[in-house]
Amino acid sequence: MTALPWISGRAAQGPVDRGEVIPGSLVDAEVFGAVFDAYFGDIHGYVAQRLGVDHAEDVVSDTFLIAFRKRAQYDPARATVRSWLFGIATKLIGKHRRLEARTLRALGRYGPDGDAPGHEDRVSARVSAQSLQPSLASALAGLEQRDRDVILLVALAGLSHEEIATALGIPYGTVGSRLSRARKKLRGSLGGTNPMLVPEEADHG
Repeated sequence: MTALPWISGRAAQGPVDRGEVIPGSLVDAEVFGAVFDAYFGDIHGYVAQRLGVDHAEDVVSDTFLIAFRKRAQYDPARATVRSWLFGIATKLIGKHRRLEARTLRALGRYGPDGDAPGHEDRVSARVSAQSLQPSLASALAGLEQRDRDVILLVALAGLSHEEIATALGIPYGTVGSRLSRARKKLRGSLGGTNPMLVPEEADHG
């Protein structure tokens, strides 16, 4: 699976991603707009892939609202702004785990060009089809939420193990074990085929 066109990867390694604008935003709230401008596309694309475009707007808005409210707690020594935002978004997605599973199952049943019975299913399938094939979407729907979070943070957001551990507040080693478990389950669901959702070298990211 190749990187998605709306994911900028690790390109934004400037003052915004290093958190240098955060202190200024504590004095002048409008400065925080630079964070929104830099990462809205990345976060919106990630959430839309997982929940469908109909639900992405609210989750993305909440992501930036929480980040703004907690900006005084942000520690640039622990995480880049981008990985911090992906962590917030992923935790919010966790509150919609049933919706995500339904979105993935819809793609698995109908595919990107199928005629799903509801508007929400059709939209979700079209969005997910940018990166997920029906068989893979069905397999992802069968993963536990915590395992799906880790594998999609690698595959969709391009985060390293260390970034994911910080973003989700879990031990570094747990990231690797969850990723390994997720890939094993996906292979089993796909008849032993490597889903190529995460490059092999990412195991040591």
